[in-house]
Amino acid sequence: MTSIAPNLPSRHIRWSGHTDRGTVRTDNEDAFIALQFDAREVQRLGKIGESHTGDQHFVFAVSDGMGGAKAGEFASRVTVDKILHLLPRSFRQDVTGIEAGFIDVLGELFGEIDFALKHLGGSYPEECLGMGATLSLCWLTAEWLYFAHIGDSRIYYLERATGSLRQISHDDTHIGWLRRNGKITEREARHHPRRTALQKALGADYQFVEPQVGSVYLQPGDLFLLCSDGLGEGLYDSQITEKLLGPRAHPAAEQLVRSSLECGGGRDNITALVIELL
Repeated sequence: MTSIAPNLPSRHIRWSGHTDRGTVRTDNEDAFIALQFDAREVQRLGKIGESHTGDQHFVFAVSDGMGGAKAGEFASRVTVDKILHLLPRSFRQDVTGIEAGFIDVLGELFGEIDFALKHLGGSYPEECLGMGATLSLCWLTAEWLYFAHIGDSRIYYLERATGSLRQISHDDTHIGWLRRNGKITEREARHHPRRTALQKALGADYQFVEPQVGSVYLQPGDLFLLCSDGLGEGLYDSQITEKLLGPRAHPAAEQLVRSSLECGGGRDNITALVIELL
């Protein structure tokens, strides 16, 4: 991959995040985080904001927890908190060449979170046995967006020039594999009885495997959506595209969550985190 030049372009970005426990569950097992950092310090960002990149890096992530009692809620909180503490440290170690080493950095981050969740599950079996989490993460620099993913939360990429929405993460389910290979339709996948049966996740009893990783070269107008699987219970991909490109009465993430609830979602927690390049 080509190295980033010292005089980096400064891109104007806007983000918004929103989560809702839905209409059935009493707890919200979803969590999200937005961070800004460089080689010196890290700052946790608010749910809504705007900034410029320059020499700053940004991380956005969504996690959906699982486990008995309060374990699922705890798992997603642990996951996003570990990002806050672990990723800037890795960044400082790789500050001279993140464009070449992002696979190793993100793989190590996911591995440490997996270890932490398993350790907590073993140390507190009554409260945390079976505790696990999905994780979808985007690391945004001046020119590139690097992403890493495990589970069935999702990362979407909307290319503004074409208006085309594409899911760049892979659902780690058998139903996700069937959908990617054209064996079932989006509608069939959405209503399949085993759509939530995970094959990979962090923690719990899953054998850790390397996360799916990738990168996207950034262009003005690009938009990225990270979301938990609950968003798709109410909205098809075409509806997500329509909501992202159309007029909004609320910040983008809140608009999506509200729309999912209005369209019949809500049996699961719903979380959306939208990043826009202006």
